[in-house]
Amino acid sequence: MANPSRFSTAPNTLKKGGSITVWAWEPTLKQVVSDFEKEYPKVKVKLVNAGTGNDQYTALQNAVQAGSGVPDVAQVEYYALGQFTLGKSLEDLSRYGADYFENDYSPGPWNAVAVEEAVYALPMDSGPMALFYNKKVLDKHRIATPTTWDEYLEAARELHAADPKAYITNDTGDAGFTTSMIWQAGGTPFKTSSTGVSVDLTSDKGVVAFTEVWQKLIDEKLLAPISSWSDEWYKGLADGTIATLATGAWMPANFASGVGSAAGDWRVAALPQWEEGAEVSSENGGSSLAVMKAGKNKDLAYAFNEYANHSDGVKTRIAAGAFPATTADLNSMSFLDTPFPYFGGQKANRIFARSAAYVPDWSYLPYQVYANSIFNDSVGKAYVSDTTLADGLQQWQKAVVDYGTDQGFSVSK
Repeated sequence: MANPSRFSTAPNTLKKGGSITVWAWEPTLKQVVSDFEKEYPKVKVKLVNAGTGNDQYTALQNAVQAGSGVPDVAQVEYYALGQFTLGKSLEDLSRYGADYFENDYSPGPWNAVAVEEAVYALPMDSGPMALFYNKKVLDKHRIATPTTWDEYLEAARELHAADPKAYITNDTGDAGFTTSMIWQAGGTPFKTSSTGVSVDLTSDKGVVAFTEVWQKLIDEKLLAPISSWSDEWYKGLADGTIATLATGAWMPANFASGVGSAAGDWRVAALPQWEEGAEVSSENGGSSLAVMKAGKNKDLAYAFNEYANHSDGVKTRIAAGAFPATTADLNSMSFLDTPFPYFGGQKANRIFARSAAYVPDWSYLPYQVYANSIFNDSVGKAYVSDTTLADGLQQWQKAVVDYGTDQGFSVSK
């Protein structure tokens, strides 16, 4: 990986020892903490699960505002980083030399943690997207694996016509999925600069491309009206009534643990493209570790962060099933040639790694956590009423613009 940090105080800090608190829900960190403490016996790491996603962010925001109980390190998903950088709650890690690490991470995760000259976190993992598809189902109905989203729409029609109980995928409205699809389509609906925030969820080219195809899937009732992660969803993946998923590279472990009966039926392919012959992907999910500015031991907190995400801890986490954001691991033959028994022995990491290399720049709103929380109040209605996706996105735009203005942002649309 990169050269050691320019200003790293890690050797002396680790020799001196001390204690830090890490708030994170990611399960592979448990072994990382154990290994770290074993290597540096004078260091104690208290790993706390303060909730997943929004639950932790609420607790973290409350601690920051109260001025007490703030952890030294916190897991923060990429889409949520803006909320905490805006509040000046995160330490700029460039003072430790983390800005030298740009080429050590794939583009999507790095662009999420680095803002201009500052680096507000180190990437833990990534979620380059791919198409998971039930080969057994598609082969049964002689449907080719779609390579464009127009072909995907046609495949949805063919599948549902052949078996009215089968759907190309499920969708009941999800902010993360929608923004990932817009991202892949070349969209940049959210922009943040020193002068303010702009939101375009109506005419942005990625928004238009996504709504054009997805509205047809909704109108023709070609999407299973099933929420992801529900018991019904797992059943649909297992029995073939949900035939594909476009999601992040972290998904294989969930197939193996939750859809074991369909082992061998599923395969992985590159995402369908919005333009024939193109090769563009996007990210879905992924987290970073940030050092909190209010933490009591920032040097030690950074030393742990670098160990977990840029040093020995990376391989520990990969071995436990995490998908790396580090280019050295993404390009290693041992990683690329790993067979996935669940996917019929397919070397799926080759597809995931290639996806990670073709992710364009993307910007989240500085208050994306709030924006996502109200997504189904507007866009979600398109799945259950006469509201169109375009109308729902326009309503979402108004809501996020109004909120941003109320919070003191200069917001344009």
